[in-house]
This record gives sequence, C-alpha cells and structure tokens, in this order.
Amino acid sequence: MTSQFLLHTCCAPCSAAIIEWLLSNGVRPVLFYFNPNIYPREEYEIRKMECMRYAYSQGIKIIEGDYDHARWLNDGIAGREDEPERGKRCLQCFRLRLLATARLASAEGFGRFATTLASSRWKDLSQIAEAGHWAASQAGDVSFFEKNWRKDGLSERRRILLGKNAFYNQSYCGCEFSLRRPKRDE
Repeated sequence: MTSQFLLHTCCAPCSAAIIEWLLSNGVRPVLFYFNPNIYPREEYEIRKMECMRYAYSQGIKIIEGDYDHARWLNDGIAGREDEPERGKRCLQCFRLRLLATARLASAEGFGRFATTLASSRWKDLSQIAEAGHWAASQAGDVSFFEKNWRKDGLSERRRILLGKNAFYNQSYCGCEFSLRRPKRDE
C-alpha cells in the first residue's frame, strides 16, 4: 500500500481504529472531512472538532471539505428523501462524498483513497464499495482501497478507542432523513 493515502472520514469514533490500523501498516493517511450530509450544522461542527482533535493527537493532517448542505439536498438527494436506510439515497450520498474524495486525491497526487464509512454496521458495504470504485473511475488516476473495517478486531478496537478518547458518539449517520422513524404499514 502506498504511503500517499487519502482517508475520507465521517467521525472520530469510526476513524480512530482505522487510522491506528493504517499507521501500524506503514501508512500515514491524510484525512478528508467532507460530510455535507450532516444535519444540523451544530452536529457537523461537533463531529468535525472530534475528528480534528484525534487527528492532531496522532500528528495527522486533516483537510476540511466545503459544508454545503443545501447543495447536498438540492443537487444530490432531491427526490430520494423517502428512500429507506441503505436505499438509493444512501448510495447517492456515498457517491457524492467519495467523488469529492477521489477528485481531491487525484488533484493532490494521492494514489489511493478509502473511507471510514465502511466501519459502520449501519451502512451497506456493497454500496460503499460501489460508490468508491465509481468515484475512482470518475477521477482518473486514483484507486479506491476497499476494506471491511469491521473485521480483524477493528470493531472491538473502535469500541475501546471510543471510551479511551471520550469521543462524542452520535446516534445517527448525520442525515436528517435517517432521523425519521420508519413508516408503519397501513
């Protein structure tokens, strides 16, 4: 694996064990915090600050992407608001975020990129892989590093690092549509 590695990060709890794994495997990632899906803005800022706090504690560079929630809603998710979790809305959200990651990776000379989204048990790994490989194909000279970050003890390590670092641990992915309760059959 190349040391020129860009890691899209969604939050500190999902990132910590992955960063630790990368470092132990000789990879010093640069983090990219790009999450225009997070609502409300206060939630976005809390998650960003936690990512920054952890990155700085590890001596890792972090880049913040633009927070344009209105654009995410209007240009990306419009018409998919009522999709269920793990549905077409989630796939489109992953595509938007990973395309921005792939483009940054290409522009900055990173050979590979990955995402911490693949550590969440609430997300569909096949959607994340599809979005990552699609994004890499759109950006040109970068590849998507696909790994199931839930295996090899990383889920347990995530839990340990969450407590050890007293991370803020959110209860939803960040999207306001994930806060809705499922509709009951009528």
